[in-house]
Amino acid sequence: MNENKEFKLEALVEPLCLWYEKEKRSMPWRDDATPYHVWLSEIMLQQTRIEAAKAYYDRFTKCLPDIPSLAAVSEEELLKLWEGLGYYNRARNLKRAASLLVERYDGRLPADYDLLLSLPGIGRYTAGAIASIAYGLAEPAVDGNVLRVTMRYLNCDEDIMKMSVRTKMEKQLRAIMPKDCPGEFNQALMELGEVICIPNGKPLCEECPLSHLCLAHKEGREMELPKKAEKKKRRIEKKTVLVFRQGDRIGIVRRPNQGLLAGMWEFPSKEGHLTMQQVKEYLSETVSCEVTVKRLKSGKHIFSHVEWHMRGYEIILPEGKPQDVVHGLLLCDLSEVQEKYPIPVAFHIFLHQI
Repeated sequence: MNENKEFKLEALVEPLCLWYEKEKRSMPWRDDATPYHVWLSEIMLQQTRIEAAKAYYDRFTKCLPDIPSLAAVSEEELLKLWEGLGYYNRARNLKRAASLLVERYDGRLPADYDLLLSLPGIGRYTAGAIASIAYGLAEPAVDGNVLRVTMRYLNCDEDIMKMSVRTKMEKQLRAIMPKDCPGEFNQALMELGEVICIPNGKPLCEECPLSHLCLAHKEGREMELPKKAEKKKRRIEKKTVLVFRQGDRIGIVRRPNQGLLAGMWEFPSKEGHLTMQQVKEYLSETVSCEVTVKRLKSGKHIFSHVEWHMRGYEIILPEGKPQDVVHGLLLCDLSEVQEKYPIPVAFHIFLHQI
C-alpha cells in the first residue's frame, strides 16, 4: 500500500459521515446498541445477509436477552436457535465467551479491545466493532466491505486476503478516524460497502459520497478492485441420505461432537450415491424387518470448503419397534424434530419431503 496515499484517507471522513448520518438504515442492533447486541449482531452477520439475520436476531434476543442467559442455555437449545444460520461454531463460541464473561466480568463485555480480542470467537474485526460502536473507543473494524471501499478509494492493487494488507489498513484508519464518533465512522464505511461500493457487480458510483475523491473511479478501475487471490476449489462429496419413517415419526442420529456440524442431528447417510438396489441390499443386511423404499428428490448443499451432493431415500418401517435399524437412531414425531432438535439446513430438503 503506497504510503504517499495515506493522506487521501483523511479526506473521506467528513463526506462519509455526513452521508451516513442522512442515509443509514434502521437495524434492531443499531437502534438498541448495547454491547451484547452489537456483539451478537456482528457474529451473526459474519456469514449471513442482513435481512436474513434480522429474524434470527429477534428470536435469539427474545429467548436469550442477556449474557447470563446465553451462558446458561443448553447447547441443543442454542443450536436450535441458530439452525439455518450455518457455521455453528459461531454459536458455540458465543456460549463459551458468555460463560467466561459471567465468570470473570460479572456477565459484561469489557470496554477494552485487547480483552475483547481474548474471548472465544472474537477476532480483530469484531473486537473493533464492539469497542467502537458500544464503547466509543477509537478502534477500526476492518471487514471485506471496508477493504473494498478503501482499496478502490486508494486505487490499490494489493491482495486483500493478505493479513499484512489488513493490518496496514487498520493502522491507517486508526490514525484518521474521528475520536468523537468512531463507531459511526466504522459503520459508515461498512454501510457504504454494503449498499453503494458493492462487490460482484457495478458499484453505484453516481450515488457515492466519495466518488469525487475515489482514485479507482477517476481511472475507471473500480470494477477491477479489490484484488484477492483465488480461493481453492471446493471438493465434492457424494452422499446417500436415508430418511427412516414409522408412521408420524422419523429417524435421526446425532453427529460427532467434533468436526463439521458437530453435535447436530441429521438423517443417517452413506458415502457415495447408492442406487435403489444398493439401498435395498444394505437394508436387507442391517434391518430385521420388511421395509418399503421410496426415492426422494436429490439435494445439494455448499459449505465454504466442500459441496455435498446428496441422493435421498425414504425408508418406511412397519409399526412396532424395529431393533437395531441404525446405531443411535432416534425415532421422533416430526413436530418434535422441527421444534426441538437442531437439523442442519443441508437436510431440510429431505425433511420437507416427508
